[in-house]
Amino acid sequence: MRKLNLKSRYDAHSKMSDIRFLEEEIKVWLVSEERKLQILAERYYAGKHDILQRIRKTLNKDGDLVPNDKLPNNRIVDNQFAIHVDKKANYILGKPLTFSSGNDEYTKKLNKVFGPRAMRTFWMVGHGATLCGLHWVYAYIKDDEMRFASFPASEIMPEWADAEHTELDCAVRFFTVEEYDENGNKIDVHKVQVFDGNGITPFIWDGELKPDYDTPTEPYITVTEPSGAVQGYNWDRLPLVPFKGNREEQSILCRVKCIQDAYNLLLSDFANGMESSPFNTILVIKNAMGEDLGNLVEKIYKNGGVLVGTNFQGVESGVDTIEIKVNAENYKTILELLKKAIIENMRSFDAKDERMSGNPNQMNIQSVYSEIDIDANAMETEFQASFEDLLWFVDKFLDNKGEGDYEDEPVEVIFNRDILINEKESIENCIASMNILSEQTVIEQHPWTKDVQKEMERRKAEQTEQKEAADPYNNSFNQKNEGGALNE
Repeated sequence: MRKLNLKSRYDAHSKMSDIRFLEEEIKVWLVSEERKLQILAERYYAGKHDILQRIRKTLNKDGDLVPNDKLPNNRIVDNQFAIHVDKKANYILGKPLTFSSGNDEYTKKLNKVFGPRAMRTFWMVGHGATLCGLHWVYAYIKDDEMRFASFPASEIMPEWADAEHTELDCAVRFFTVEEYDENGNKIDVHKVQVFDGNGITPFIWDGELKPDYDTPTEPYITVTEPSGAVQGYNWDRLPLVPFKGNREEQSILCRVKCIQDAYNLLLSDFANGMESSPFNTILVIKNAMGEDLGNLVEKIYKNGGVLVGTNFQGVESGVDTIEIKVNAENYKTILELLKKAIIENMRSFDAKDERMSGNPNQMNIQSVYSEIDIDANAMETEFQASFEDLLWFVDKFLDNKGEGDYEDEPVEVIFNRDILINEKESIENCIASMNILSEQTVIEQHPWTKDVQKEMERRKAEQTEQKEAADPYNNSFNQKNEGGALNE
């Protein structure tokens, strides 16, 4: 085993000393308000809103509200919440991360570790942290490569070692899988994985922790020794890193659930009001004495018409209507106000904002993005601290492979935010800054630059070629012939 700051060899028989305590903690966590909100946020993102359970009611003769299935009951979901969760996640992590270090070799190795597969994982992390306020990254080694898996907040019960929630004593992953019982029927099995200093210990949850005999206890790292034996090792730290969407670790649904519900309700009520129904068109039936109202209305809506009789006691027979009109402009105004409130409370942006019409200058664009930019700054601060913890495992992995000790090497994680820019204005600013800023700084700020290092290398190669082409006597001197004399 190459040198690594890991714990000593894994003890497969080591387990937590207080299983009962952990069981009580899990019971409390499963029904906690925090977890309920996380699950609710996931449900709302999937479009399963409260409006879908709406039952319309009317007053009975006793004045009590009772369900009335004769009323139009549209249940419309316009998922503005999901739209802005995606916007916020794409804004900060829609483009690949960039790693900047004074050591070019280290930078190249980081870019290899955080390749396209890892970037996809970290987009999911940003999405989950935005949605639920917290998401987890598990660092592991597979096929001699550093890899990352992400776990939603609703699956992880952390046991924090400090009040600031920066260090873990241990963590529990609670998840459900489908299995078949002895009769071949599908059943849900609740599984538990305990992450602690001994590795990952599996359990089955059935109101209490029971050993999972089908799943072995695993160390965090397995190494094949020269003798062929497989040996297990553990990290000095738990390889679970929390990525927080905000300091409070609170779901963004808290800000807008009531507004989103009101938006859905208003849309549904508008559709109900526009729908043809005996409840928005009142029939005034003249000279129908002795006729049961329910039977008469049924005949009218079944046959599409009604027979008008003759005069009776001087009363003209016929049918009039009193129509209850729906004012569409009122609905439109309130819906626009609610949509704007959702955007403001989620601290997102409206791509159809009037300031974005035509050819907006950069100041107008920044004004539209100001709210989401402020929120992204706070989220980036949390993510920077999380990446610092995660890079500890990457550095140890590289050291273990004999690729260098980079633990004390400073590195900056750059979040390339997906913000709309006025390219023409940005390029003109870059050109105007050529004699003020360094060439590298200008290239970094240019909107067409994707890889600063490659662009610098290309620029240097082009400058060398241009210099050689401009000098007709280049390579004509100081070249020796085969005899050692200088060519003339």
